[in-house]
Amino acid sequence: MKKLLGIATCMACLFGTFELRPAAVEAKSAYSAKIYATNLNVRSEPAKNAAVTGSLKNGAIVTVTDENHGWMKVAAGKNSGWVAGYYLKRLNTSASSTGSSSSATTTPKIISASRKSSVATVTASSLRIRGGPGTSYSVVGSLKTGDSVTPLSRQSGWIRIRTHNGEIGWVAEQYIRSGGVSQSSVQLVRSSGGLRGKRIVIDPGHGGIDPGMLGTTYNTMEKDLNLQTALYVRDYLRAGGASVEMTRTSDRKPTLSQRTRVSNMLRADAFVSIHYNSSPKKVSGTLTFYYSESDDLMLARAIETRLGQGIGLKSNGLSFGDYHILRNNNSPAALIELGFLSNPVDESIVRKSSYQKKAAKAIAAGLSDYFKY
Repeated sequence: MKKLLGIATCMACLFGTFELRPAAVEAKSAYSAKIYATNLNVRSEPAKNAAVTGSLKNGAIVTVTDENHGWMKVAAGKNSGWVAGYYLKRLNTSASSTGSSSSATTTPKIISASRKSSVATVTASSLRIRGGPGTSYSVVGSLKTGDSVTPLSRQSGWIRIRTHNGEIGWVAEQYIRSGGVSQSSVQLVRSSGGLRGKRIVIDPGHGGIDPGMLGTTYNTMEKDLNLQTALYVRDYLRAGGASVEMTRTSDRKPTLSQRTRVSNMLRADAFVSIHYNSSPKKVSGTLTFYYSESDDLMLARAIETRLGQGIGLKSNGLSFGDYHILRNNNSPAALIELGFLSNPVDESIVRKSSYQKKAAKAIAAGLSDYFKY
């Protein structure tokens, strides 16, 4: 049993806050959009201080191929790069009509047959399913945070989806996070050990008025990355048969005591806190913290071993951490720093959902290994 020694604050908990930005979304297919700005700068990276590589005029039609934290990757002739998403309006025409002056049609864009197995995740705490693409249509069902759906078509900011039990309807696109847990990833987690029946608490650090660390190059807010990564971890763990409780699923900030109380009240089998790091030194990579050698070290080592097998950043190993959420936790607990937002290379890597998924899969596999032994 860990001793309750008072309050200590981790280095990731000493900073102020801002409002939550929308979660990053990977665009699954290209689509057409129209520019609504007198002169829109095209930048080399999805950040306001990135180098300007060109510009687009009002009314220009572009092809959107990716999305990241409100920035859109676009192509128009020889001009390609990232632009601020709020100056674009999506057209309902297919990507092949890019550059055409014809008006948009209301025909929904059908996702290709090769993508029928793709999945997406609900991010809203309660999301209504409607009979058509708009709020004027009747409600035919509902979804909750973390539910997986299969996108079928898109129209005017709405997605036609199929639920896991076969229901079909329309939901607002802004509450759907593209990309879920692939079957191959599920199999990797399931095959690695003993998640089934385990009760695990996942803690996305910071939130609400506390952004955590701020990226020095792209101004990335740690709280956003923490939540996005934690949701992926939850999905992998549930796919492996675990029961998962989150300390937060939205932009709010539970106190440190509230976070540990969740774990202690549930008598969780494990507690994992997700963070991203910062340092005045030129350092890079992941770092896994534990408090108690008897309670935490084996869990931390199992997770660090999986992270060290290759997720895109090197592992800096294990470290003792005298943090409240570890020290005051009755369950085996680990705090994981998944990259340095103070390092331009790290920041550019960790912003990508592909990295977050790799990290999440490694964490889930590490937990599975821990329970297996």
